[in-house]
Amino acid sequence: MIQTDKTLVEVIEDPLISDRYVDFTNDETAGAISTFIGVTRNNFNNKVVLRLEYEAYVPMAEKKLQQLCDKMFNKWDLIKIAIGHRTGVVEVKQPSVIIAVSSAHRVASLEAVHWCIDELKAEVPIWKKELYSDGETWKENPESRRLIARSMKHNGCPLFASLQRACSLPALALAMALSFSLVARWRSA
Repeated sequence: MIQTDKTLVEVIEDPLISDRYVDFTNDETAGAISTFIGVTRNNFNNKVVLRLEYEAYVPMAEKKLQQLCDKMFNKWDLIKIAIGHRTGVVEVKQPSVIIAVSSAHRVASLEAVHWCIDELKAEVPIWKKELYSDGETWKENPESRRLIARSMKHNGCPLFASLQRACSLPALALAMALSFSLVARWRSA
């Protein structure tokens, strides 16, 4: 969890409770608190969805969520922002993500919430597996794979191209985390 006086971001296994995020963003100067709550639905492309399972590289995911908060404060006149995202099993009707944003006037917080969920899906290293009545599949955002590969290349990982082609997203994230550690040791030697 990363918390400041104006932001709260966390990626957790515990169920998300919307009041936590709304209460954090409530402020006497706020005229609006806008929220987005993404929940597991029971269907996708004519398949019965039993549940979702999320995996994340939590330190990096929380850092990226905080960066999204910083960008929102630069783009809109906001008061407070709270973002929570689940990992682990998320059953049908349970929240996977909650975003709450407060502002003096509604337009700023409504626009910021809309922008935030789109950017979160593209930028934050959180991966979703959908479990159906007849199988399962990892759902990936192509933007996430490019982001990880770019980070690995930028940080000097010589195997990033091979890993990008060969690995699932959770394995790629683990490889990236290990590469950060190895590159740091290599550069300090």
